[in-house]
Amino acid sequence: MTLLFIDPEFCNHRPPGRGDETRHPECPQRIEAIEAALESISGNGMQRLETGQVASDSSLLRVHTGEHLGKIQDLSTAGGGWVDSDTYVGEASDRVARLAAGTACLLVDRVVAGAAINAMLIARPPGHHATANTAMGFCIFNTIAVAAAHALTHAGIDRVLIVDFDVHHGNGTQDIFYRSDQVGFLSMHRENFYPHTGTALETGAGAGVGYNVNVPIPAGTPIDEQMRRFDESLTALADHVRPNLVLTSAGFDAHHMDPVGNLAWHDEHFEHVAQRIATVAQQYAGGRWVSVLEGGYHPPSLAESVLGYLHIKQQSETGC
Repeated sequence: MTLLFIDPEFCNHRPPGRGDETRHPECPQRIEAIEAALESISGNGMQRLETGQVASDSSLLRVHTGEHLGKIQDLSTAGGGWVDSDTYVGEASDRVARLAAGTACLLVDRVVAGAAINAMLIARPPGHHATANTAMGFCIFNTIAVAAAHALTHAGIDRVLIVDFDVHHGNGTQDIFYRSDQVGFLSMHRENFYPHTGTALETGAGAGVGYNVNVPIPAGTPIDEQMRRFDESLTALADHVRPNLVLTSAGFDAHHMDPVGNLAWHDEHFEHVAQRIATVAQQYAGGRWVSVLEGGYHPPSLAESVLGYLHIKQQSETGC
């Protein structure tokens, strides 16, 4: 049984002012499309977590600076503003981003306690580009990093593996854990693409050498080759880290319909990576696995890909 959290409050993260938020790729329609797809299918095997959790300062400060928290809070209080040309903070954004980070920690708690074998947080804004002191790439707080740092406070959890298959390199997550030998990080992403980091030579520093693995994929690489490289890299890093818990930055913008940047994936490829990650989680972590939504900017295909990732099949009422 997968524990799932999705909430209408995530739609409250909107650009400042009265502009049409649908003009920005990271829009509320992403959440709405996934919710509609989930509601259209009965008996989907999902257990809903009804109430989320807003992250405290102490939780966020495990990976972010106080200066960063203050900047985001001040922007939200002032009615919002733009951090850069891509990244906005609206009036509700501080609370919404905290809800995402806090609920990721709550899902970790439930999975570690055995209340669920695995879980998925369907939230926005995404998080994996946010560094300790910088919001960027649509991201405000680094949700997956907050969840990983929180996990390490649990007895029995001293090694975490983060798997990121978003089409963009998870530069913020890499930066936060680059010197850690408690958190392994695997990112497979499009080569020479935003944020223009994530080469194969970036393997960690200090105690973290060998715990950071990047798999940059040139545009046009055959899908079978992409899946092979993912499988091999995941197996090798999992063998090295031997995690007690697996976390996933689940970005769906590698989909062939995505307008921001794709690698020609189809729904079944997201199902493939989910199956491989589940196998690793079962082998090393007793199945304990928590996924967090990152990118995916074509709402209809995003919804279908999430269903595939969760192994939910569309059921036609007519049987056609």
